[in-house]
Amino acid sequence: MADNDSISQYLASAVDAAQKAGDVIRKGFYETKHVQLKGQVDLVTETDKACEDLIFNHLKQLYPAHKFIGEETSAAFGTTELTDEPTWIVDPVDGTTNFVHGYPFVCVSIGLTIGKIPTIGVVYNPIMNELFTGIRGKGAFLNGDPIKVSSQSELINSLLAFESGAKCDKLTVDTFTNRVNSLLSKVRSIRVPGSCALNLCGIACGRLDVHVQFDFGGPWDVTGGAVIVTEAGGVVFDPSGADFDITAQRVAASNPFLKDALVDALRQTE
Repeated sequence: MADNDSISQYLASAVDAAQKAGDVIRKGFYETKHVQLKGQVDLVTETDKACEDLIFNHLKQLYPAHKFIGEETSAAFGTTELTDEPTWIVDPVDGTTNFVHGYPFVCVSIGLTIGKIPTIGVVYNPIMNELFTGIRGKGAFLNGDPIKVSSQSELINSLLAFESGAKCDKLTVDTFTNRVNSLLSKVRSIRVPGSCALNLCGIACGRLDVHVQFDFGGPWDVTGGAVIVTEAGGVVFDPSGADFDITAQRVAASNPFLKDALVDALRQTE
């Protein structure tokens, strides 16, 4: 495990990188309105790519020995496999559909694993100017102020964020709508905000009580957010109730009081 000084330094570097990428996202976000669809897809790809290059170049200069896993360019930056080495795991633009539509739930997500354990999380929404940070064992913060999960203990009074994932085939869509149908009567209301990383931060600061997503893109969607939830007193786990695995592309998160009820409710949707 790295010492505290290094860890604080890593966090500061990740925040710098996220803010630089955030400037690029902000610029693109306000331009998207004027672009036809084909152009929008290009703009998303260009913004994604520009942000990831910027983040990785920034961190690579500072920490040349570290490994990098990113949504856009894993191959170019060397690794797709998670090892015990310090590894930066980056989603340069989470919420790309929101980005295209000018819906302000868009963020940069940066996580650092050490010994495969998520140790640092930075999630920055440059449109709403919200910077979520967390260091394992040191708490979670929104714009520098400590945050904690909600104290809601009844699933029926809970706000649930539930994402559909990227696939649109009939089986995936039917599975999603069946689950929503089953869960609607068990929670107060459901939201589909469109960013896994920001949903995790929503759990961490108590705006959301429970979050579930099956079939997300990869570890870059969850690594940063998982640190922030855990440090805010929440729990991150597999929707089955098993231990969370950052490579499994399934995630659930809640405050500690709601985990069992959520797992039960999800089991009834199978």
